[in-house]
Amino acid sequence: MQRRRLLKVGLASGALLTLAGGVAWWTATEPGRERGRFQPATRSLFLGIGSAVLAGVLPETPSTREPALLAWLDRLETTVAGMPAAVQRELDEMVTILLSAPGRFALTGLRSSWEEATPTQIQVALQGLRSSTWSVRQQIFHALRDLSNAAYFAAPESWAVLGYPGPLKV
Repeated sequence: MQRRRLLKVGLASGALLTLAGGVAWWTATEPGRERGRFQPATRSLFLGIGSAVLAGVLPETPSTREPALLAWLDRLETTVAGMPAAVQRELDEMVTILLSAPGRFALTGLRSSWEEATPTQIQVALQGLRSSTWSVRQQIFHALRDLSNAAYFAAPESWAVLGYPGPLKV
């Protein structure tokens, strides 16, 4: 291996380890959840994502849309709390990265904070994750979309959107 290439590999490895250590430190000092509850920043992140992912199925009027979105967020929080500890840790790490401005921009290209971004901007960012050639970005997209849909359609009041009448009475 040439000396120049060795230096580049060493610098890249050092930067990667620094980033990983920073994420681990940030996760420990600024957790996305505390005692199983989403922190305010995590709530903002998921409210933005929920508004974008569920755009076609949420109620149209603001007076019914907001309560539906907040009820969805509570179901999402319950869903995450019921997952295995290892999955919860991975989700917390993903949330931590998405909440940091550099992580949000690097992964999604989203310049605005989750609170300031419009549903359309978040949809574009999510499409970028979905169509990325990096498998980790695709996995983030699928995790966010699947969690959003699972928590939303777990409620009987959302079944009508699917045309599902509910379980048969036995």
